[in-house]
Amino acid sequence: MKYLSTSALAKQRNIDSKELFTTLNEKGWIFKKDDQWIVTKEGRVAGGDMKYNPKFGDYVVWPSNINLDQTINKEDTLTSTTIGKEFNISAQKINTVFAELGWIEKPDVGGWKLTKFGAKNGGVEMEASSGLPYVIWNKSVLENKSFLHSISAATGNNYETSSSEPQETVNGIDEFRQKYPPNYRTQDGHRVRSRAEAMIDDYLYRNDIVHAYERRLPGIDEDVLSDFYLPKGKVFIEFWGMEENEKYQARKQKKLEIYAKEGFSLIELNDIDIQSIDDVLPKKLIKYGIKVY
Repeated sequence: MKYLSTSALAKQRNIDSKELFTTLNEKGWIFKKDDQWIVTKEGRVAGGDMKYNPKFGDYVVWPSNINLDQTINKEDTLTSTTIGKEFNISAQKINTVFAELGWIEKPDVGGWKLTKFGAKNGGVEMEASSGLPYVIWNKSVLENKSFLHSISAATGNNYETSSSEPQETVNGIDEFRQKYPPNYRTQDGHRVRSRAEAMIDDYLYRNDIVHAYERRLPGIDEDVLSDFYLPKGKVFIEFWGMEENEKYQARKQKKLEIYAKEGFSLIELNDIDIQSIDDVLPKKLIKYGIKVY
């Protein structure tokens, strides 16, 4: 996304620069402090941000395709604290869920930074008075299927918008997941759908690699589950086990297209890999910065 200064945006839209500054100020998106324009919380929700130039100092920028007619209401944005109150859990737990989804990440300096997947799901990065980053969310997150699925997993309560729907849909009902229920229990208590998935889960558990089973892919319209997600490397794992099945092959191809299109990191495993998992998986994990000792 290309970002423009307010003056450059005015030129692009063929608007008088002073007129645009006045309009943005009246909308509550910017305010002036010590002869310098600062973007407000509402301005950030609209898409604005602050940039620094060695010559001119800090200045406000906007997405080149910003909708200047949109209305921003404070009631439409939520913090992790207010979201936590909706589910009777802590803000820390809410942030953990967002991190597992890959929507936010913890920088070395502290706080929480927004990822591209978080931005696609209504997140806006802000800066606290301490200088640390934090993220606010559009209230639509309370209806987001991926988020509700993760909250359900974290609390044991069912918050999904439609619990009667199939667990995963890729061009229709995924008959494979209906046919093969999660009957295999792993060492860490997960229930998985095959012996191979149990071996992968147990391997990750034995080597202290934090993982989630059947994590929805973030930031996409399709309702797609990965076999495993590893927060540390931000990498997904897929085990392809029914290569001879025509419907399974079509599902596999569709998922691979989504992984490629969205730029998700992916480790693929098959039956041969599982037979030598102690040798194969460490070599694949190291590529994403995950060392097995």
